[in-house]
Amino acid sequence: MIKAAEKRLKNNSNYTPMLNSPFLDKIAGKKIYVKAECLQKTGSFKFRGGWSFISNLSEKDKSLGVLAFSSGNHAQGVSAAAKVFSAPCTIVMPKDAPKIKIENTRNYGAQVVLYDRTKEVREDIGYAIAKKKNFKVIHPYEEPLVIAGQGTTGLEIAQQAKELGITDAEVLVCCGGGGLISGIALALAELSPKFNVRPVEPEHFDDTKRSLERGKIVANKRISGSICDAILTPKPGENTFKIIKEICDSGLVVNDEKVLKAIALAFLHLKIILEPGGAVALAAALYLPHLIKSTHVIVVGTGGNINTDIFTSALKSINA
Repeated sequence: MIKAAEKRLKNNSNYTPMLNSPFLDKIAGKKIYVKAECLQKTGSFKFRGGWSFISNLSEKDKSLGVLAFSSGNHAQGVSAAAKVFSAPCTIVMPKDAPKIKIENTRNYGAQVVLYDRTKEVREDIGYAIAKKKNFKVIHPYEEPLVIAGQGTTGLEIAQQAKELGITDAEVLVCCGGGGLISGIALALAELSPKFNVRPVEPEHFDDTKRSLERGKIVANKRISGSICDAILTPKPGENTFKIIKEICDSGLVVNDEKVLKAIALAFLHLKIILEPGGAVALAAALYLPHLIKSTHVIVVGTGGNINTDIFTSALKSINA
């Protein structure tokens, strides 16, 4: 399924680079490579999954329209893909999502429905609208076609690592619902079996890490309170956790302070911009090297849609 998604994405998505800086290597004491999905179309890997799903729809279903719920990156990925296919698109977004993500989603032509994440359930809102309008729902991480689309990131990592002569590595992936890490893990299990794939999450939102430790899905007690908005999901997905549990290693957790520093260092030394949720894996590579066994670390920088005030705070953090 991932190879089929790759064929549909060919010439429609960006083959993002894998970047290295000796300055970052020195901080971690390891060789760090950053897969810069912040340079993907719409600024995150989510475009892959959105395109994978919509490109597989019949012409009739495309004409009826699609719906997704998202704090921003899945919203933009789906709405951008829908625009190319002239498919009507509705996105359910939390009203406290970063302003830039809401505006970008609307600019791609989607109708945005805002909700209060502390009082309302986005799935309830989304499925009710979809049923009434006959929209196809594009789940951000449970949908197999979305997982396959995100898995194309893993195919690229395998190819790029081979070109660099990397035969074993720890692959750190920013993790929310688990669509990206499960797709990458499936791809690498086949192509690079010596690679060790691990989820990275923000402090207090480590549901995947704790679920792996307990062998069953557990939820976060909190639903907000971190700058890493893109990956603040209540718990891992049922479909994604089955994959993660089977082929991924233990999780890592970083706090917001380390995330801000990672954003600044990525900008200064790699010349890329990462959003908080897209920088947690890099933060782990830089500041938790004692928990990483391999001397080679591949980090997925998952998104770059950041508010200017957060970016300013990140730049100030390294001088604090």
